[in-house]
Amino acid sequence: MAAQSGFRSLASGASSLSARSGSGRRAKYGRMLSSGVQSLRKRRKSGTPRRNGAPGVVQRLRPGERALKEIKRYQKSTNLLIQKLPFARVVKEETERYTQSQEFRWQSEALTALQEAAEAYLVSVFQDANLCALHAKRVTLMVRDIQLARRIRGD
Repeated sequence: MAAQSGFRSLASGASSLSARSGSGRRAKYGRMLSSGVQSLRKRRKSGTPRRNGAPGVVQRLRPGERALKEIKRYQKSTNLLIQKLPFARVVKEETERYTQSQEFRWQSEALTALQEAAEAYLVSVFQDANLCALHAKRVTLMVRDIQLARRIRGD
């Protein structure tokens, strides 16, 4: 009987140990996780560099700041805004559509000149449409602004 009671005590002790160690592990693991997350947050807030050398704090931009940066970048640059190959594809499709019997070839300089003219026209239409939106006391450009700008221009 003593062996059985000893066995029971061992078994109950083992279960109590495993229960304690399991909860201890969970508590310890939870503490490690929470302290690890907190330390990462602290490190990133303090601005320490990450492994790749980038600063730890990611600066959020206010609404509209990214748009203004893009506007400034595009105003500084002189390169084309529309990609060349898709534009050339559209031009060739349209020439095939209007001249069904003949096949035309395009020089690269001709395509570039056409693209420059098309982009200049689009930019001027968007400028006029933006003025129409501002006149209506709106900041958002709408389809009706573009339609009004084209109608005033006589297009």
